[in-house]
Amino acid sequence: MKINFLDLEKKIKINFKDKELLIRSLTHKSFNKENNYEKLEFLGDRVLGLVMSKKLIEIYPKEKEGILDKKFASLVNRKTCVEIAKKIELNKYVLTFNKKNIIEDKVLADSLEALMGSVYLEKGFNSVEKVILSLWSDHIKNSIITQIDAKTKLQEFSLKKYKKLPSYKLISNTGPRHKPLFKVGVKLVDSKLYIAEGKSKKDAEQNAAILCLKNISDI
Repeated sequence: MKINFLDLEKKIKINFKDKELLIRSLTHKSFNKENNYEKLEFLGDRVLGLVMSKKLIEIYPKEKEGILDKKFASLVNRKTCVEIAKKIELNKYVLTFNKKNIIEDKVLADSLEALMGSVYLEKGFNSVEKVILSLWSDHIKNSIITQIDAKTKLQEFSLKKYKKLPSYKLISNTGPRHKPLFKVGVKLVDSKLYIAEGKSKKDAEQNAAILCLKNISDI
């Protein structure tokens, strides 16, 4: 079956003059040992890192380096890359020798980075920056690490002031099995119980920590 790479170009809004470059960025070494995406993946990884570092500094100019590093890691890790690759159905375009025709998550993540590397070579930094910020927009806005930071900050505050950890309590677990809704409360030594919801117990705890932080005047 012939692959229509034009569909992919439309999805990322980039028209490649060098079609061979695009195809190489989606070619696994099992398909072609000599002409594959490995070097483009190496480049794309660095390009993605630069774009994300630049964006995080713009969004959080006063944030500490350690926090930025955690946010950065959540945006460029394999899990996030796989989610974005699946969103644009990259598995339809990857060339690999696989009898079962199943594209592994690692291959998807690597191919996405290679694709970003090819966009950089084809169109330059400004263009690849636009593509990356567009594809990663939801993850930038809703980075899970922001919630993790809230829970960590609350823990540090509680240990420093009370020498005790925050107390989390599961209030309820409702909804169907495939779409549960958790309600969790968190309390410090002398605070009220702050209750929040989430799609998982972990998310609910993080949201409760955020709510608690917002209501503690001396943190």
